[in-house]
Amino acid sequence: MSETDKPAAAENARVPAYSWYALSVLVLVYVLNFVDRQILSILANDIKADLGVDDAFLGFLYGTAFAIFYALFGIPLGKLADSWHRVRLMTIGLGLWSIMTAMSGFAKNAAMLSGARVGVGIGEATASPSAYSLISDWFPARLRATALAIYSSGLYVGGGISLLIGGLIVEQWNASYPDGGPLGLAGWQAAFIAVGMPGILLAIWVFTLKEPVRGLIDGIPTEEPSERPFKGFVEELLQIIPPFTIVGAARRGMVPLVANLAGLVGFFFAAWLITKLAVTGQGFIMAATDIGVEISDQWFLLALGYYAIFSWASALRSRDPSTFALTWGSPAFLCTILGYGMVAFISYATSYWGAPYGERVFEISKSELGLLLGAPAAVTGFLGVIIGGRVADWLFARVPAGRLYVVLFGLLAPVPVVWVMFTTDSKALFLVLAATAQLFASSALGAAAATSQSLVLPRMRGVATATFFLATTLVGLALGPYLAGLVSSKADGDLGLGMLSTLWGAPIGLILLLIALKLVPAAQERVIAIGKSEDAAAA
Repeated sequence: MSETDKPAAAENARVPAYSWYALSVLVLVYVLNFVDRQILSILANDIKADLGVDDAFLGFLYGTAFAIFYALFGIPLGKLADSWHRVRLMTIGLGLWSIMTAMSGFAKNAAMLSGARVGVGIGEATASPSAYSLISDWFPARLRATALAIYSSGLYVGGGISLLIGGLIVEQWNASYPDGGPLGLAGWQAAFIAVGMPGILLAIWVFTLKEPVRGLIDGIPTEEPSERPFKGFVEELLQIIPPFTIVGAARRGMVPLVANLAGLVGFFFAAWLITKLAVTGQGFIMAATDIGVEISDQWFLLALGYYAIFSWASALRSRDPSTFALTWGSPAFLCTILGYGMVAFISYATSYWGAPYGERVFEISKSELGLLLGAPAAVTGFLGVIIGGRVADWLFARVPAGRLYVVLFGLLAPVPVVWVMFTTDSKALFLVLAATAQLFASSALGAAAATSQSLVLPRMRGVATATFFLATTLVGLALGPYLAGLVSSKADGDLGLGMLSTLWGAPIGLILLLIALKLVPAAQERVIAIGKSEDAAAA
């Protein structure tokens, strides 16, 4: 067999049973990932009552406090996933976020709970860069969207199960200990501890997985691990964590330093301006009010995140121009991930606020929410992401940008469903539409992830995955749930109005995805050409 025939042979070869076994373990990791993340939804009303916070803070806690650190640490951890043992990295991260989830159960105030959520975000940042890269080396391109969709189903299964588990634990605990249980723990605190501890055992199982040869299945094998794998990780950490970002810019020269400082001033001025405008008539004195503090925390923390990403992208352009060119320098890549970011913007808000809305408006108990909202959402989310992945692969085999049509469906189909869901007076219709919205929105994830992976070389997949998740976190997770909660807080707790306010994201996403449809085919051909060129140069 000639050298040129080897990639085609690998592409058409039968997928080993071990690949499917390893994928099933990663699915369990992702299920636990979202149980630990999403359980905050069913606990929201109890936390609100016990800690005396409002909907804006709950949105901040679920979204921004988690998302900023998840996104920032995802970059250096993505780099580490490209140069170190991905299985070991995932094992360490799983142990960390499980411990921090359990620590959330010992929080006595909003600050302690926010700190624990930051820890969960940092730990969970190891999961998907490692998993996406591993899956791309376990499965050929023809099945990659399907495999990524199966992995991504853990998001919806875990999110649904979290409502069921959390609801049962809280109700049973509060019934058994109406005045507080051992150590004075309330039901919501016991729920955090109960879902956090199993992750330690799962981490031991993950550690037993075999590390595949990077790029072998695509005919572009890469020697690993790197001789100095942590050098790149530390370098990325210094380029993305303020104030070291200023030092990193200065090392590149005066022009990069000036640009970095201008970005710092620009992002924080924008945050100050948004904060000032958000608290009408109070100016900057709004910091003296509860709602002002929450608005200030949200936008200044978000400005910190955007500035850090700006610094990192600028450094990447100087240090690794090839990776920059295929990610930040690629309009096709950016339109794809930002287009999906608007899917996440609506979807995260819907999945988070669905349970609190049902509890407040329809007076559904927590255990009923687990059975009637969580369980159906787990099933429909699983079906949606699997069906969406299969359809995406089928379309990809016929049209170069075919997967993006599935992303478009996941963006537009939920809009009328969400509108009726949060305006209906019927409890039954609310529950049916919640499951339907999950079905439609979940279909887009595997297609968007596979498209982003197809736009970079194998050695760049970890960083590309981390960049992909910047859109889902800094656009979708950091903004969607918070803005819905903020509108609700300003409208005397009207969560329905808060949720309807998120639907403006759909037309923005539509424009981005239509542009991506035009640009992706040529961008994919460019990646193949670059890969062959690098392979020839190495030979």
